[in-house]
Amino acid sequence: MASSLLLSHPLSLQLQFPSKPKFHRPISPNSTLKPIKFDPFKTHLPNIARPQFTNRLLRVAKTEPEVNEAPVLVGEDSAQFLLSKQKISSWVYFTGILGVVLYILNVVWIDNSTGFGKPFIDAVSSISESHEVVMLALILIFATVHSGLASLRDSGEKLIGERAFRVLFAGVSLPLAVSTIVYFINHRYDGVQLWQLQGVPGIHELLFFLNFISFLLLYPSTFNLLEVAAVDKPKMHLWETGVMRITRHPQMVGQVIWCLAHTAWIGNSVAVAASTGLILHHLFGVWNGDRRLAIRYGEDFEVVKKRTSVIPFAAILDGRQKLPKDYYKEFLRLPYLSITVLTLGAYFAHPLMQAASLGLHW
Repeated sequence: MASSLLLSHPLSLQLQFPSKPKFHRPISPNSTLKPIKFDPFKTHLPNIARPQFTNRLLRVAKTEPEVNEAPVLVGEDSAQFLLSKQKISSWVYFTGILGVVLYILNVVWIDNSTGFGKPFIDAVSSISESHEVVMLALILIFATVHSGLASLRDSGEKLIGERAFRVLFAGVSLPLAVSTIVYFINHRYDGVQLWQLQGVPGIHELLFFLNFISFLLLYPSTFNLLEVAAVDKPKMHLWETGVMRITRHPQMVGQVIWCLAHTAWIGNSVAVAASTGLILHHLFGVWNGDRRLAIRYGEDFEVVKKRTSVIPFAAILDGRQKLPKDYYKEFLRLPYLSITVLTLGAYFAHPLMQAASLGLHW
């Protein structure tokens, strides 16, 4: 019964053996037989199955390289912004929180009549008459607090929650960053002049382009402004697309480019001191950031680490990072557009920033 079912099944066509060859004429003793050519398609497959089998082979051969070109992401797609998922109430909260933060920052730190910003600068400046030493000291203080709190993020969030820790982190880091920036603006030309390139034709355009690129790299962590303001619950993201395909640490690369461009333009010892401190801080951030991501994401981070590189384009050149065919679309998103607008705005607002900094007398 089993044999009858098997023979009655359509697949039994594939099990039929070729019939015994028939000859139309008797074989003479002197005749020679021509060898039978073996054709696997004609011998084993029925006529109906041949094109289907062939098409299947072609499909597999065609799609196999495409699968290798775009490995499955284990990290997150960066800079995504879906208007359909945005809530008006969230952005109202964001605007309100931003206004409150700026007001408190002005009263508690910036305003010389009420804030602690000037006494802080005076205290740090008292350690040396050298602007280079004070510049390095301000960067060291900021770097210690900023990276120190970042290292304590996991335990801090467990203790007081994600939003409260973000408020603490920003509340301490932001005033120190403002002090460092204002001091640099006010004393950037007070050092020893080492070179003078400002009169070289084309140097301004080149350094402006480098500065523009640096801002596109500097702020990938601010793609979700609602998390920055703690409107949405802050998360430690494992980004894998966009600029992360070029370098796993775009903030470090952006800071190095910014420092090189500004140091080349200013050309004195204060700029060299500021750039040295900032670059060292961000190089430490490369190690510390990888360490924290490894603790948080484990094997997923190791996969992303193998696909990416710290040095820009290194993973792409050695084949570990395979860019999708439509890679440019990962940059055609609102956060990148916003960064572009803010970068251009900051450039044209340089006179206002310089005037405001000089008015503080820090």
